Amino acid sequence: MSTILMTRRRFMLFSLSGSASGCTSMAWSPFAVTSYRLPAEYRRRRVPYDGGEAPGTIIVDTAERYLYHVEYGGRATRYGVAVGEAGLSLKGRATVGRKAEWPSWTPTASMIQRKPRLQQYAGGVEGGLHNPLGAAALYLYRDGEDTMYRLHGTNEPWSIGHAVSNGCVRLTNNDIVHLYSLTPLGTQVLII
Repeated sequence: MSTILMTRRRFMLFSLSGSASGCTSMAWSPFAVTSYRLPAEYRRRRVPYDGGEAPGTIIVDTAERYLYHVEYGGRATRYGVAVGEAGLSLKGRATVGRKAEWPSWTPTASMIQRKPRLQQYAGGVEGGLHNPLGAAALYLYRDGEDTMYRLHGTNEPWSIGHAVSNGCVRLTNNDIVHLYSLTPLGTQVLII
């Protein structure tokens, strides 16, 4: 099994060459080649959908560890996700109020209180390969206010299928790039 070393410099050079050739930054992902293989039940797939939510809606089923992007014609794209630890998940409705590629991350005070080891990141982590928010993030809002919960990528793909986060919903980086491209601002999100 070979490992590909992707330094930030190589990533930036690759991105610049892609931009010069007309590719967008989200079109190519360094996560397409990985030594971790997601279990089959958590891989992205199209599935039947017979719920009452409108096409374009995102549904997160925290108990089953799946996110559904509702489509027309009784179908949805299903993604495996990691969810918040017990008691840390947002529930109910929200909207996508902001989107970011390679977002920066700063742990909240409550995250640091629960996990003191996060104190080392109190000044923030810039976007990139080592950032826990991964390749992209969809920021969830209620009544125009940031809930501090996100749908985002992860640099820990083995966490998919588990309740491990501080409340956010994690997808593989390839899956968040896919979902990000389908999700305009204002998209409705239902977390159950």
